[in-house]
Amino acid sequence: MGRREVTYAGRFAGRSAIITGGVSGLGKAVAARIVAEGGQVALWDLNADVLAAVKTELGASDTQALDVSDQTAVEAAAQASAAALGGKVDVLVCSAGITGATAPVHEFPVDNWLRVFDINVNGLFYCNRAIVPIMLGQGYGRIVNIASVAGKEGNPNASAYSASKAAVIGLTKSLGKELAGKGVIANSLTPATFESPILDQLPQSQVDYMRSKIPMGRLGEIHESAAMVCFMASEECSFTTASTFDTSGGRTTF
Repeated sequence: MGRREVTYAGRFAGRSAIITGGVSGLGKAVAARIVAEGGQVALWDLNADVLAAVKTELGASDTQALDVSDQTAVEAAAQASAAALGGKVDVLVCSAGITGATAPVHEFPVDNWLRVFDINVNGLFYCNRAIVPIMLGQGYGRIVNIASVAGKEGNPNASAYSASKAAVIGLTKSLGKELAGKGVIANSLTPATFESPILDQLPQSQVDYMRSKIPMGRLGEIHESAAMVCFMASEECSFTTASTFDTSGGRTTF
C-alpha cells in the first residue's frame, strides 16, 4: 500500500507560526501543511532569492531574509513577523540548519565546526530566546526544534553535526522544563535521514551509510516528518514537553 499525506482541516485555524529554514525541505513542507490546515505563517530563511516566490506559492503572511546566527537580526525579525501575524506567534519551528564537513574529528576544519554551531545551536537559541517572551505574554505556544538521530547516536565523520544536534536536544529539554505549566510547550524532533535538499551537502557515501542504519531499509519522506512536526505544533500536543519525537524508521527507540 502506498504512503499518502493526510492533513486536518482547520487544525491551525486562528494560529500563526514562524518557521526557520522555511523555503525548502522540512521547513517548507511544515509551512505548507500549516497553511492548508488554516494557519498563517512567516518564513525565515537565508536564501533571499527564493523567499518572494515561496511566499506567493504558500500564501505566507511574512518573510524575513536573515542568517539566524545574527542575534540582532533575529530579534528584529521576531518583532516584524509578530506584527505581520497580527501581534502573536503561536508556533515556532526551528528547521534552519547545515550538515557541516564530512571528516574525522582530528581533520575537521575548525572554521566549519564553528559555523555549524553558529547556525545549528546558537541560531536556534537566538530564535527560541526571541520568541519565548511573546508566547509567555499570550499564555500559549508550541516550539519545535529540529534535531536528528545523529544527536542521539553520533554519525562517524559528522562530529559537528552530531554534537550540534545533541545540543539542540539538551537545550529543548531544559526549555521545556522551564516553560512547563506556563502554556508553552517545547519539544524536539529527531528524524533519521529523509529525502531533502540538505542531502546535497553530503557525499553519497555518507547518505548510503545513514540509509544502512535504518531498519526499514529506506530513507524517510519529508511528509512523514512534517506530519509529526504539525502534531507537536498543534493544540493536540498538550501533555508532552521537554521531550523528543522520533521519525527514524526504527533506528532509535529511546
